[in-house]
Amino acid sequence: MATVSPSWNYTLHLPRDPRAPGVARATLRTVLAAHDLTRHAPTAELLASELLTNAHAHTQGPYALRIRPMERDRLMVAVWDADPRVPDAFKEGAPLVVAEQDDEHGRGLHLVRACADAWGVSGASEGGKLLWAVV
Repeated sequence: MATVSPSWNYTLHLPRDPRAPGVARATLRTVLAAHDLTRHAPTAELLASELLTNAHAHTQGPYALRIRPMERDRLMVAVWDADPRVPDAFKEGAPLVVAEQDDEHGRGLHLVRACADAWGVSGASEGGKLLWAVV
């Protein structure tokens, strides 16, 4: 008899705490290990880190990490936050802008775009937005 793995997804609600992105990355690693997806860990952790740090640095309200499997051994990593504004790097048709060598900021969401198989924004409204990336 064939065994079918149940569908799963995780949402981790995070407080406005500078340690929250680190806690979320540790949770992501644990989830990937539990589902035998550790081969995705380096890229998934980079994507999550950049999305979480962006939410923490540029929004005022709560935010959450969401993780869910997709078809053909793929994984979606997403971060929801309460701010409806879509970052310029995630706007449709936005060019991939390279930060100046001495710039301390401005690379995170461009790294997401460069490292993800797909990326986007969903549900941008007064209730917030969801930035997502597929590994």
